[in-house]
Amino acid sequence: MQNIRLTIQYTGTRYLGWQRPEKDSYEKTVSYKIISVIQKITGEDIQLHAGAKTETGVHALSQTVNFLTASTLSPELFRTKLNQYLPQDIAVLDAASAPERFRADLNALSRTYEYRVCTAPVYDIFTSEYTAHLSSAPDIDSMQKAAAALIGKHDFSGFSGARKKKGTEKEILDIHFSLSDNEPDVLLITLTADDFLYQMPLKLISVFLEMGRKKRTLNSLETIFSGKEKPAISCSSKGLTLKSIQY
Repeated sequence: MQNIRLTIQYTGTRYLGWQRPEKDSYEKTVSYKIISVIQKITGEDIQLHAGAKTETGVHALSQTVNFLTASTLSPELFRTKLNQYLPQDIAVLDAASAPERFRADLNALSRTYEYRVCTAPVYDIFTSEYTAHLSSAPDIDSMQKAAAALIGKHDFSGFSGARKKKGTEKEILDIHFSLSDNEPDVLLITLTADDFLYQMPLKLISVFLEMGRKKRTLNSLETIFSGKEKPAISCSSKGLTLKSIQY
């Protein structure tokens, strides 16, 4: 058996995320499109493992996946054929042989997401598919104070839309706020953690932006962690991109 490792990128605009239960619009996911093409190429029922499970409308600049196959096709030929048959909003950047025990989901050390917010009075229509828009710039100092309190290991169940009671402790390694070098009116929010719970990136960013716009105080973090409050997703998913996965 070959273990094929793919590095892919995609625009998440028309997809319901990376993966959904088969009974719940499974055909409208990124993983379904890729699995369908691999099955067409190999004639096999394959299982695709992903380093991160992006959500509805979220993009990926560099997603890592792997699958086992009995096919003798080379990784390079897999890349060629996948790019030939996949829709134009999904691209395979690289394909390589991986060790037999490699799993894109289990072996990942950390994941990095980036959120783009345009604060200019006029929205740039040529980047609007990948950028959220606020009518006024949020206060970065207020957001940085909240970010400092979140660095390290915490139980982030309060920042998740899932009901799971185990495995909710995650470690945030870095949170960074900066202005884009080429677009002075675009705020970049970068989150790096060992892993993220369901809806965790967008819920965190929503809280940051609400604090930056004086709609929340730092004290609200305590009420969220205690379970007394569930933050809503108040920012658009189109501004979020899976930037990289570290192994």
